[in-house]
Parts: sequence; C-alpha cells; structure tokens
Amino acid sequence: MIRVLHSVSNMDRAGLETMLMNYYRHMDREIVQFDFLANKAKTGAYEEEIKQMGGRIFVSPGFHPAKLFHYREYMRHLFLEHPEIQIVHAHNGALAYYALQEAKRNQIVHRIAHSHNSKINFDWKWPIKQYCKARMKGVATDFFGCGKCAASFYFGKKIVDNKGYTTIRNAIDERNFLFRSEIREKLRIQYGVTECFVIGHVGRFMYQKNHTFLIDIFAEVYKQKKNAILMLIGEGKLEKEIRKKISRLGLEKNVIFTGSIPNVNEMYQMMDVFVLPSRYEGLPVVGIEAQASGLYTIFSDTITKEVAITDRSVFVPLAAPASQWAACILKVAKKHERKNMEEEIRKAGYSICKEAKRLQNLYCQMVE
Repeated sequence: MIRVLHSVSNMDRAGLETMLMNYYRHMDREIVQFDFLANKAKTGAYEEEIKQMGGRIFVSPGFHPAKLFHYREYMRHLFLEHPEIQIVHAHNGALAYYALQEAKRNQIVHRIAHSHNSKINFDWKWPIKQYCKARMKGVATDFFGCGKCAASFYFGKKIVDNKGYTTIRNAIDERNFLFRSEIREKLRIQYGVTECFVIGHVGRFMYQKNHTFLIDIFAEVYKQKKNAILMLIGEGKLEKEIRKKISRLGLEKNVIFTGSIPNVNEMYQMMDVFVLPSRYEGLPVVGIEAQASGLYTIFSDTITKEVAITDRSVFVPLAAPASQWAACILKVAKKHERKNMEEEIRKAGYSICKEAKRLQNLYCQMVE
C-alpha cells in the first residue's frame, strides 16, 4: 500500500477539501491510502469520514514564522515515526514550500506541489508567500495544477509551456448533482421559497469570493424582481461584515445563510441560477458542480475559461457595474430549463471515477 500525506489547512468543507474527498472516496484504498497533515488545530467536518476510511489526521504547529522551529521538529518526528509515508502532496499555495522543504530534508523522495489558485492575497503574509513561491521548484519533484492558469501562476510559464506539470481536474461524482425535480420541490418547500427566484452561491466568506459585490448585484436584481432570494452556502471570517451590509440594505428577509452543510449537491437543485463573482480562482469546483446540476452559471471574467465545460457558462467583467450583472442574471433566467448534464461532464473529463483512477496510477508510477 502507498501512503500519501496531503498537507492542507484543515479538512473542513470547502472547495479544495471537497475535491480531495472526492478523490479519496474513489481510490482503491488497498492500493493507495491518504493521510492528512492539518496545519490548523480546528477539527474539520471530514475528519470522522477520513478515519472511517483508514486515513489519519496529523496536526502540525502551523506555518506561523514564530512556530517555524516547532514545525520543523514536528515534521522530523512525523517522518521518523511514520516511514511508511512515501509521497507528500501539498495543497497550501505558496506555503506548501514548508511541507515540501521538510519532506526533502527528511528524504521523502516524491514531493508534489499542487496549485489550486491564480493569485496570492495581499496581507501581512504576502512577502513570506512570495519568498516561498519563488523557491517552490527547489523542493518539489512533481507539479500538479487544477488547470493551466493555476499551474502557470505558481510554477511559471516555462513549466507550463514545456508540459512539466500534470493537470488534476477538480472532478466530481456527476451522479450526485443530476437535476431531480422531486429534490427541488422538497427543498424549496423546506426553505419557504416555492414561489421565489433563487440565486445561489457556494463559497467561504473571504476576500477572494467577493461577497460584498455579490450583495450589490443581488440588490440590483431585487429592484426588478421582488421575489428574488439569495442563498449563501458556506461560512468564514467575513460573514458578520456581510450580514451587516445586508441589514443596511434592508434585505434580511431575502437572504438565506445556510452555514456549512453536508448536502450542497442537493442545494443546487433548488437554485435558479448560480453566481460566482470571485476576484480570482484557480478552477472552482463549485462551478463544475453547478453546471452538472443544469444551472446557468455566471462567472467573473477573472476566472479561467477552463471552468466553462458546458454551454451554461456566462462570463461578466468583474469591473462591470452591479446593474450589468443583474441584467445578465435576469436574462439567463428567462431561458432557464434544467436538463441532464451527465454526458457533458464525462466528455469534459470531470467524472471522478475516471480521474481518481488516473491519479491512483500516477502515485503508483511515482513509487515504481
């Protein structure tokens, strides 16, 4: 059995973590087994499932500069005590450098840097992340990316042009997202929106996802469509700020906060359109999920066009006014008709059954 250690933030419900769980569930775990290195102490929603599947959760001291010595010591002991770990697969953006550096220092032969994004937030960690990003190629042996745009950002144009990276698609189990009218009806009754026009969004409340602009867009839609409802699925540090803005605009009765929930695949069924005005993305798995459910999905033009795997994707300039976004939402709503998208998802290469087998084979080839 090959044991792969995935370095993550923590295994809570979010795009990257959901993608990893999609792959994990479809691995032959007698051949490849996943373990997870969490770099935040918070217990993740997926941890119990991971343990049931034979995976282990290791919790490091984290990447904070003040904890670097403790992090290095922790990693040294981890690899010493668990020589069965053969591959380290890091998903921490630029900070993946630390996990890969320690893996190299401790003679782990196979070290994967996996890019999931196309930008770095400008905050106090920005100089550190730039330092780490510049040195990633010195500690990784393999380069994975969710798409060409994400790979180019972290690993450079030369690696992409020379095909020195491997695309690992943000694949899904398309069967879980197929439109079912009975689920739609049940959930719309449950949430009291049977006669409403529901705009959906799935994402953490963070700068990248641009919720503040999403609220501006919804306010413009509401001016023209009083039965409009905005459904926000997720949680995060900016949630309180967004709630205050909604309150200032007098839209509390028209916005539903679900928090982090396990049945996101079903929630797409009750939506009428999906909107993702992110400031940047790698290749958002929620965009794939929304299209799989037959929804028209409206993306900001800062998101890679690689996400458009069906004819139900629309791109709007991020710099466009909220009124233009609202007009686009109302336009696609008029021609909305749900249909089975199973074949389209498979043709685009986003079926997890096939992609999990491909990743499993990649791990096997590395160790061989």
